[in-house]
Amino acid sequence: MNLNEMKTAFYCIAFLGLILASCGTPVKVTSDYDRANDFSGYKTFTVYDIKTKGQVSSLNADRIVNAIKAELTKKGFIEISSNPDLQINALTFLKDKQAVTANTNYYGYGGDYRSYGYWGAGIGGSTSYDTYNYKDGSLIIDIIDTKTKKMVWTGTGNAEIDKAPKDPDEFIAGAVKKILSAFPPGK
Repeated sequence: MNLNEMKTAFYCIAFLGLILASCGTPVKVTSDYDRANDFSGYKTFTVYDIKTKGQVSSLNADRIVNAIKAELTKKGFIEISSNPDLQINALTFLKDKQAVTANTNYYGYGGDYRSYGYWGAGIGGSTSYDTYNYKDGSLIIDIIDTKTKKMVWTGTGNAEIDKAPKDPDEFIAGAVKKILSAFPPGK
């Protein structure tokens, strides 16, 4: 493969990646943590409570638990059932919402301002408003120190869900990975 063919292949792969990335539902993520806490001593965890509010199925609740366990295991934490360092709690919300979009079309010939006044034809336009319904989905993951019983970290993922994802396992795993990317802090 010569240099031009390699460049062409690279650009095709990059373009395909951009298209695939734009097809997914973007998950907006925020997190917060206790800045006075030392996270280096935590080694074990358990998922102790998953609450689903709204229309989240038990299948998706199981997917969330499995994704949390997988992500924490990848980070080197060990799941145990008795006396873990951390307890993981997750809460989901799914709400029906409505949004409004505005589209403005301008037309005409713009004028120019002169010291003696405005000259030229005006610009006109029209604005149309559309409303649409969507599901607003949120996943909140709280991490609690079992010794102190205090929350030490929290992360939230939020997405506008216009239709069910084609692969819910992949979507949920990706959202959990994105939320937990900031845990533990400083790594």
